[in-house]
Amino acid sequence: MSREGAVVFVVDDDFSVRESIEDLLRSVGHDVRSYDSVAAFLEDRRVDHPACLVLDVRLPDTSGLEFQQLLLTQGMNLPIVFITGHGDIPMSVAAMKAGAIEFLTKPFRDQDLLDAVHAGIALDRRRRADEETLASLKERHASLTPREQETMALVVNGLMNKQIAAALGLSEMTVKVHRAHVMRKMNAASLPELVRIADSLAGMTTRA
Repeated sequence: MSREGAVVFVVDDDFSVRESIEDLLRSVGHDVRSYDSVAAFLEDRRVDHPACLVLDVRLPDTSGLEFQQLLLTQGMNLPIVFITGHGDIPMSVAAMKAGAIEFLTKPFRDQDLLDAVHAGIALDRRRRADEETLASLKERHASLTPREQETMALVVNGLMNKQIAAALGLSEMTVKVHRAHVMRKMNAASLPELVRIADSLAGMTTRA
């Protein structure tokens, strides 16, 4: 396995540049896969590991900036480090606003590229961890019965058992049972933790 179990993709139509970047990244233990065009990258079967993309701005088919937008529209949250020999301020601003990690002008310092790649991989690791956590929360929430979901919504909104019972037309004892089931199924040790879980689920729904 590569360094930290991650992979770095390099897309640049200049063979010497690709070779130089590959040698640099492999010298510090990274698994590297390189391509001479966006089409070649898209045709390859990519491994599902934390990753970072080192992308040239000017390419023979689709430009790096166009490819960045394509990835965004397809929901591919791949951290990008742009490299270019023809950069300008508007171009770099556009790339950074669209979420690029760094915009390096050739010739760049080896350490600057390494730092940017490491930041990209760390970002992708956090994203993947967050997605796994949210997927687990969603699965737990789906395991609740409809009545338990209603109870949870009222609990996190600050209602007391008596108020929940009145709102749902239940006895307080039944509400207490539903509430206990919610806490157990959602793996929440306290009300504040249940509220944080609900906030995370609401955030996930908003992003979706």
